[in-house]
Amino acid sequence: MTTTAKTPASKNGVPTRPLGTTGPVVSALGLGCMGMSALYGESDRAESIATIHAALDAGVTLLDTGDFYGMGHNELLIDEALRTAPAAAREQALTSVKFGALRTVEGGFTGYDGRPAAVKNFAAYSLQRLGTDHIDIYRIARVDPDVPVEETVGAIAELVEAGHVRHIGLSEVGADTLRRAAAVAPIADLQIEYSLISRSIEEKILPTARELGIGVTAYGVLSRGLISGHFTRDRQLGPGDFRGMSPRFQGENLGRNLDLVDRLRAVAESKGVTVAQTAIAWVLAQGPRHGADIVPLVGARRRDRLAEALGALDVTLDAADLAAIEEAVPAGAAAGERYPAAQMAHLDSEH
Repeated sequence: MTTTAKTPASKNGVPTRPLGTTGPVVSALGLGCMGMSALYGESDRAESIATIHAALDAGVTLLDTGDFYGMGHNELLIDEALRTAPAAAREQALTSVKFGALRTVEGGFTGYDGRPAAVKNFAAYSLQRLGTDHIDIYRIARVDPDVPVEETVGAIAELVEAGHVRHIGLSEVGADTLRRAAAVAPIADLQIEYSLISRSIEEKILPTARELGIGVTAYGVLSRGLISGHFTRDRQLGPGDFRGMSPRFQGENLGRNLDLVDRLRAVAESKGVTVAQTAIAWVLAQGPRHGADIVPLVGARRRDRLAEALGALDVTLDAADLAAIEEAVPAGAAAGERYPAAQMAHLDSEH
């Protein structure tokens, strides 16, 4: 059975969701822009900007980036896209920025810096590259193990007081750290990996976020393309594509994970939608079903992939559909960790 991507019925038809109890109202899908600049091999600048424009035109308001994506390249790309977008779309766009990662000239990662002085330094550069006087949501990408999270969040709170940042976010933190941070200042959202094959947050982190009224922006909803339905067993990854080092894309792990995708494909085809739309719709369904809101970030680098992702907004999953998806891809079924061991060690959320 051939499936086609569904798209929203009308222009600016993307529904909205609040990011927790203190955050902004954003589109129910956000656009993760990392792959337009780094870590997935070569990208097409013109197509990247066209994709951002298409997202804004469709009603997507949340653009997610990091100051270390391409060492500033991604922020400059977003600035160009917003400067060349229609005024109405530009005014509705919200920027979510991660900071703190330390890089080498060769592109390596050497750790994270959450010292208050560093926080404000990172922000100054991001504001300049983005061509704006404020960042809508600002968060450290990974907790600095040498700096109490209270100090890092306190520094962002000072940026909020000064008007340079609107809301404070966190990324990849565990339940205890989430509580400590929320005791310092209001936290709008927690950005963390969440997908059919990455569900560890369900035990402690997600309930804690809901208890504290903190929203969740879920990245990796297609597990970096692994469960998109487009990744094949014989695909050769190009230079600069970090998936070549990801355990889930390695050897037998890849085969076992793509077997799960084949099972998910059967569910998708029964509904006449694509695998990617089914996977995204599953994440979208977790928020309203439990009384809290989750906003998936989709890493579309091209307009056709964006259109497919937006089609997930029109996919309704009933109880029988959700049960079929759970049977096809049970919690904990993925083969391999989501990052190499060295990167897993930086995840406060996994400790």
